[in-house]
Amino acid sequence: MAPSGTKKVRVPRALLSARRARKVVTLRRLSCLQNILERLEAGEVILGDGGFVVALEKRGYVKAGPWTPEAAAEHPEAVRQLHREFLRAGSTVMQTFTFYASDDKLENRGNTQSFTGQQINEAACDLAREVANEGDALVAGGVSQTPSYMSCESEEAVKAIFKKQIDVFINKDVDFLIAEYFEHVEEAEWAVQILKTSGKPVAATLCIGPEGDLNGVSPGDCAVKLVKAGADIVGVNCHFDPETCVKTVKMMKEGVEKAGLKAHYMTQPLALHTPDCNRQGFIDLPEFPFALEPRVLTRWDMHRYAREAYNAGIRYIGGCCGFEPYHVRALAEELAPERGFLPPASEKHGLWGAGLEMHTKPWVRARARREYWENLKPSSGRPFCAAMSKPDCWGYSKGHPDLKQQKEATSEDQLKAVFDKAAQSQ
Repeated sequence: MAPSGTKKVRVPRALLSARRARKVVTLRRLSCLQNILERLEAGEVILGDGGFVVALEKRGYVKAGPWTPEAAAEHPEAVRQLHREFLRAGSTVMQTFTFYASDDKLENRGNTQSFTGQQINEAACDLAREVANEGDALVAGGVSQTPSYMSCESEEAVKAIFKKQIDVFINKDVDFLIAEYFEHVEEAEWAVQILKTSGKPVAATLCIGPEGDLNGVSPGDCAVKLVKAGADIVGVNCHFDPETCVKTVKMMKEGVEKAGLKAHYMTQPLALHTPDCNRQGFIDLPEFPFALEPRVLTRWDMHRYAREAYNAGIRYIGGCCGFEPYHVRALAEELAPERGFLPPASEKHGLWGAGLEMHTKPWVRARARREYWENLKPSSGRPFCAAMSKPDCWGYSKGHPDLKQQKEATSEDQLKAVFDKAAQSQ
């Protein structure tokens, strides 16, 4: 059944083969199943939302560099509206806008706040719950990697930072917890161990590709470590495109199964093409973060991603940086046969371009078909640009002196040092 409080949009007969129709008939999506693990066990496809920090940076509410989420307290109307757009597009989960909301990150390198970390985390929880209640969405409280770990602080110190955020999530009674965006599986394990003390379901995603984490731990071994630490759902988010992320989660799934363990799987990739990325992912690309738009995936690329993820056995399918609501709508439309309904946003979107049947120009009406959009090779309109870039490849990881973080603003001497390093690496 469709989410309670949300208008159901009929799935066109053409989308439903006899085989898929039988799946829809047996679909057990019940609004009373508020535990994400119950929903996954019942066969439901969970759709995540998109990358709030990048979306809100483009809208003028987040500062690139620190990428911190104080907008939840400063501009709640902007965060609320983005939640609503993702809900309308089909998202099953409203993830709290708490990425990089740990105290050490909020005050890193001269970053200053008008609100405390607790106030930001509380505001983000309230906004996510308010919008989730407008449909049938779950609320996920999220933590991410910390400057303290990067600066080689102790396990106890890093876990204490996670604990402060989790205390807010428990008080606000979020539905489940996510440890996301970790480059090192060790720190993710620490996060999962703290999240698990809440008694709520725990998901954990690393920002890694097929090469594994920054210490060279393979995706399969990373997944095993996370499951043993207590994660119920494991996968990847950010840093790489959907094709790479699905491939990586397949490797994680193989590792978990080989170890005789069980888990659910999730993927929340970039909405960017990254075939030229190395182990560090898109932040090594010279276009990061202000010239990535030529790499953005089309809605039709998202159809392909949704199908490949589903066929790989992944049932929590969402997105990260670059994802906009129309991308999530594409996921929902591709998986409508399995889910049994379309999202409200599809009322204003003809499937596979069907709305173009009403266009005034006949050559545009000729594009109102799946075959056209599914086989199109989009042009960039940039005749002198290369198809791929050369990543920076500095190769820094935890323990390198240049990764030690500080409360003070980056000094001119520190900037000169990195400018000189960049010049030498060209």
